[in-house]
Amino acid sequence: LVIKCKAAVAWEPKKPLVIEEIEVTPPQANEVRIKIVATSVCHTDLYHLLEDEAGFPTVLGHEGAGIVESVGPGVTEFQPGDKVIPLFISQCRECRFCKSPKTNQSGRDPQMMASADSRFTCKGKKVLQFVGTSTFSEYTVVNQIAVAKIDPTAPLDKVCLLGCGICTGYGAAVNTAKVEPGSTCAVFGLGAVGLAAVMGCKAAGAKRIFAVDINPDKFEKAKVFGATDFVNPKDHDKPISQVLAEMTNGGVDYSLECIGKVDIMRSALESCIPSWGVSVIVGWTDLEDFSARPVQLIAGRTWKGSLFGGFKSKDGVPQMVKDYLDKKVKVDEFITHNMTLDQVNDAIELMKQSKCIRTVLSVSPQ
Repeated sequence: LVIKCKAAVAWEPKKPLVIEEIEVTPPQANEVRIKIVATSVCHTDLYHLLEDEAGFPTVLGHEGAGIVESVGPGVTEFQPGDKVIPLFISQCRECRFCKSPKTNQSGRDPQMMASADSRFTCKGKKVLQFVGTSTFSEYTVVNQIAVAKIDPTAPLDKVCLLGCGICTGYGAAVNTAKVEPGSTCAVFGLGAVGLAAVMGCKAAGAKRIFAVDINPDKFEKAKVFGATDFVNPKDHDKPISQVLAEMTNGGVDYSLECIGKVDIMRSALESCIPSWGVSVIVGWTDLEDFSARPVQLIAGRTWKGSLFGGFKSKDGVPQMVKDYLDKKVKVDEFITHNMTLDQVNDAIELMKQSKCIRTVLSVSPQ
């Protein structure tokens, strides 16, 4: 049966979302229809809304959690009532990418921010699906290779954050940078992803973790996640890379850029020690080229990127949920606001103005 439900539709770029009644078709072969219980707003939702021109109308949202409502033909892994997190990176377990330990991407990932293959319509128009998930809706339909079944005791209004931001930052430190015990690290940008990166550095045993941000209000929060030192570039009249080099006898072992600004990516690279420093690009952007001088790498630095923290999604997300339930990773501390789906534009505004870390929207009652 087609379900009629509420969703926040982005009809066009740079405009407020509109709460509409949409139609969600039943799941087709290998698909799962999910009732979304909670979702949070991530910077990537804003990026698509404010920076992309194509890919509208769409239902945004990709950091969510819910309950399986029905399954299509050929689905054996899920049944109605299962608690799940939809994933913007799939894991089919069959392609050469899924079989390789070198990547967490699948050959079957949608390459587009908003895919035309959608199960949504509104007012007679097709509404695109955002990164295969679209969690700003009471119901969504997702391919089974992009759904993680999680512990049935997990609180969905908390673990929804593990669908993107926390795994992205935490994994960038532990999986991509491979931070070592006793090392020094610098994290640039203290949004949810940066704070999760700080938490990852601490979990990996780093002895000094520099939290770098131009907003000093964020430093207290960073301390909660394990930061030991705070550097505000605005307090210095020389480049931040020089400041960090002087504080660490030549540069940090690992740096992570968690903002998505190309000039800061370069600063992060130049902040790590030339002989063996590793700098990881975590912040998402596709608007400009980055640059550096070859000599920055020739002496032995490594510059690499990280998508979803290097976690193979269907394996990594349930494990992170378990680690949260076992109190090995923090999640609740990221949540600064709780709202309902009807207030999604307020939540977007808070994020635009950097007044929140994560706002969780309740979408459907459990």
